[in-house]
Amino acid sequence: MRTTEYNIVPGRAHHGFVAVDPEGYFLEFERFNPHPENELLMPVLDVTDTLFAHPDSNVPEGLGFKATVVWFYYKVMAAMQRFYEDTLGFGLIVDQGWAKVYSVGPTGYFGLVDEKRGMHKFTETKAVILSLITADIDGWYDYAKENDGIECVLRKYQTRIITAPSLPIDPEGYYLEWDIFKASPENTNLVQAITAE
Repeated sequence: MRTTEYNIVPGRAHHGFVAVDPEGYFLEFERFNPHPENELLMPVLDVTDTLFAHPDSNVPEGLGFKATVVWFYYKVMAAMQRFYEDTLGFGLIVDQGWAKVYSVGPTGYFGLVDEKRGMHKFTETKAVILSLITADIDGWYDYAKENDGIECVLRKYQTRIITAPSLPIDPEGYYLEWDIFKASPENTNLVQAITAE
């Protein structure tokens, strides 16, 4: 796995490095540090348990993760910030100016990045979908369908293991998906994880 340099500079809001997976996706390993930029995030991370690597893996014992951030790259940050905060109700937890981080679950975070400064540029072709797991699938479906600010490819579908209402599209073309995972043998571990207190 290829990686970037890991340089610790005192006083920075975060330290990290990037690894590249076998098909070219960037994996950013990052530590958020005590810093005014992170004043809302640090108390949350401080009480979040670390999920350690699976014991059957090759990862050394003791290595794990506290949370994940999915980063999407945008051209018009102000409009995207309004969409995610006002239309979808995401709560801003880290403001780096050119990057915004929102909490979307106990350990799941979503980040907007200004393509002028990020590791990637905006592209018309999107290779990812933001899936949001919810307990109120019907409520989100009705809200997305009736909201003029959300363009939808409405296709409510249901299978034995998943129910999803639609594929809304954010203003710069990323697909969003609301899901509810049903109690079934295929979902046992996932349902336990998302319903644990």
